Amino acid sequence: MSSSEAEEKEEEQQQPIAVVPPPPAARVPLHNMANVSKKVSWSSHDRIEEEDDFPVGESTPLLNGTSGHPSRQFSNSALFRIGRLSTVDLGDDRPYNMEREMEVPVLTEIPHNEKLLSLKYESLDYDNCENQLFMDEEKRMSHLGFQCLEVKRWVVCGMIGILTGLVACFINIMVELIAGEKYKVLKRDIDTHSVQGGLCLSLLLWAALNACFVLIGSSIVAFVEPVAAGSGIPQIKCYLNGVKIPHVVRLKTLLVKVLGVILSVVGGLAVGKEGPMIHSGAVIAAGISQGRSTSLKKDFKMFEYFRRDTEKRDFVSAGAAAGVSAAFGAPVGGVLFSLEEGASFWNQLLTWRIFFASMISTFVLNFGMSVYKGKPGDLSSPGLINFGKFDSKEGLLYNYFEIPIFILMGAVGGVLGALFNTLNYWLTIFRIRYIYNRFQQVIEAILVTIVTASVSFVMIYFIQDCQPLSEDVDHPLQLFCGDGEYNSAATAFFNTPERSVQSLFHDPPGSYNPLTLGLFTLCYFLLACWTYGLTVSAGVFIPSLLIGAAWGRLTGIFLGKIPTVSWADPGKYALMGAAAQLGGIVRMTLSLTVIMVEATGNVTYGLPIMLVLMTAKLAGDYFMEGLYDIHIKLQSVPFLHWEPPATSHSLAASGVMSTPVTCFKRIEKVERVMDVLNDARTNHNGFPVVEDINDDNQPGRLCGLILRSQLIVLLKHKVFVERAHSLLRQRKLKLKDFRDAYPRFPPIQSIHVSRDERDCMMDLTEFMNPTPYTVPEDCSFQRVFRLFRALGLRHLVVVDSRNRVVGIVTRKDLAKYRESSQGLEELQMAQT
Repeated sequence: MSSSEAEEKEEEQQQPIAVVPPPPAARVPLHNMANVSKKVSWSSHDRIEEEDDFPVGESTPLLNGTSGHPSRQFSNSALFRIGRLSTVDLGDDRPYNMEREMEVPVLTEIPHNEKLLSLKYESLDYDNCENQLFMDEEKRMSHLGFQCLEVKRWVVCGMIGILTGLVACFINIMVELIAGEKYKVLKRDIDTHSVQGGLCLSLLLWAALNACFVLIGSSIVAFVEPVAAGSGIPQIKCYLNGVKIPHVVRLKTLLVKVLGVILSVVGGLAVGKEGPMIHSGAVIAAGISQGRSTSLKKDFKMFEYFRRDTEKRDFVSAGAAAGVSAAFGAPVGGVLFSLEEGASFWNQLLTWRIFFASMISTFVLNFGMSVYKGKPGDLSSPGLINFGKFDSKEGLLYNYFEIPIFILMGAVGGVLGALFNTLNYWLTIFRIRYIYNRFQQVIEAILVTIVTASVSFVMIYFIQDCQPLSEDVDHPLQLFCGDGEYNSAATAFFNTPERSVQSLFHDPPGSYNPLTLGLFTLCYFLLACWTYGLTVSAGVFIPSLLIGAAWGRLTGIFLGKIPTVSWADPGKYALMGAAAQLGGIVRMTLSLTVIMVEATGNVTYGLPIMLVLMTAKLAGDYFMEGLYDIHIKLQSVPFLHWEPPATSHSLAASGVMSTPVTCFKRIEKVERVMDVLNDARTNHNGFPVVEDINDDNQPGRLCGLILRSQLIVLLKHKVFVERAHSLLRQRKLKLKDFRDAYPRFPPIQSIHVSRDERDCMMDLTEFMNPTPYTVPEDCSFQRVFRLFRALGLRHLVVVDSRNRVVGIVTRKDLAKYRESSQGLEELQMAQT
């Protein structure tokens, strides 16, 4: 969605999907259209007001989806098939028949699935527009000026690390304080009622407290900023991939994210606070690097040179890495996460700056927590979660004959991760279809909270797993155990997830009953699967680690029961199980290996962790994709993967490009520019600039490319040829004028042009990009894809042998081709 649409007022929560007709036909009667199941977007604020375009009385108005102009023609049958996808041909132009209307339903529902590609999302401009203004500014800048810019980049990265560390410190302290007080109140109440009777009142108190926290946390996400829901990692992956996700890096999103994750964790949901730190770091980076806040309408006149998508992307990469570093105390893992999961462009200097931001982030968090704990300088808390030290003592060391066991655990983690992702996929489909109202979303979050508290209480009540009391146990519950004992089932449930993970890693052998761990694994697996996707700010890292640590420790206990086996330490196998489960769900390999090694503080486990994660990814990919990729597909985002589909060799640029192309001349009439920009059917964002147009039916020779945002700025400042030649003194437009309008360029509807001004002419020569990337018609799809992906392009012009424009390739033209079990599959476009 464009930045102008992001400024529109908030509208209804749900929005129907209209399938775009394959041929570039005119608008068709409503009775020929089909309603696709309603879909919940990542940001419900970005709704396009289209209801007034339809006759009064239509119960389900459809959006106009005729903005795409695919070049490939299809048959006129009522149904046509692309790969395995059936859809509806809207090009049926048969005359309207009332009898036919009475015989068939007006609207035919097509079940929503991920085999749709949304036209709502726009691309970011990761390719610098090297027009005359830009080149003149670069030429005027001295060597010292470029060095100052490099220093500023390092300063910005340092500020990103500092603020990300402070935000992580704030989240950690608030969770510890509020959750600590909550568990003290509950422990006192349970201890009282376990003696006097009436433990059902304790259950009600537990559920009520959790429901109150989650009610507030879910409400601010649902009603204030829906894009703050979840961990935010899929959205940041899309942003770094070059997709503009509305509201994803705004200040309001950060505030809602921080408050929401605190309330979600304190509310006892099966969530973690580590995943949202990646999103928080990215928002901080996007804000600082621009030197202003568009939400607060405050411009600090700093870092103006960085106000473009190319520079902003690099800083967002640094923010995401700083978030990982603050979450796990893993600066190297943060750099590798940013490289593996997001960045489409990389170089050596960027690596150093990102690593610098990550180091600053973990140091600030470490120092802040040492001050909070009253031990300034005791840097023993490098991340939000502390796995504790895995010392290389006897029992914790692994032997070569244990490696096959670790590999088998990786395979189990991959299968369980695929099961988790499959269940969550169908649950998300259910939410998209039936839980699209904001009140319903809040109610669902409260329901999950109450169920989680009830399951936890029932598990603690019925499992009499009494263990000797230890000083390391926070909030021990005695219940029906003897004096000097506590219920070990309460250690897993009656605690924050981070503390539970550490207990499973480091509690001595014999601390847990196998039945306790088995039931806990089953219950927490289902609860975590149900929780991910709720309208709350929460991550899946810690629940995955907790599930894996539970069944991993269970594996170690069973191995320890074998006679003559003394090497099966439960904590060691808990670590391997945690890595296997997390890798099986999110499918990360390189970065997750380094994160786990850094979090444990013992490089000895590097090899087995790597083998476990590789096996988990291979086993999981055989059944289902990773969790983040699933949710990206369910939002119909035009995401470009690292490599093009393997079976796309038969395609060429002429087969995937959009045509005909709307072009402008070097000197164009204002009236035509206004008409093109106001035309909702051709809501394009890039226009080739051509010359030598002698015949309207013949394409012109390419001489540049100009963006919609640039044209809007030119119209706003009335940069017309006649005004320049008149006696009126007009200030020469500078690159600063475009940077001041970035990123929220005004909508074209807000630009007023008088009747006389519409007859004026605009000279685009100085503002267009004179050297856009082009490919010939017969260029292979794979080469087009790699060029587009590697350079972070938004538009790629297709020309013939005489350099005449014959088509244009955008992100959606490439993303709609996907590999499937049936071969190459072409997705259908939809306006969501």
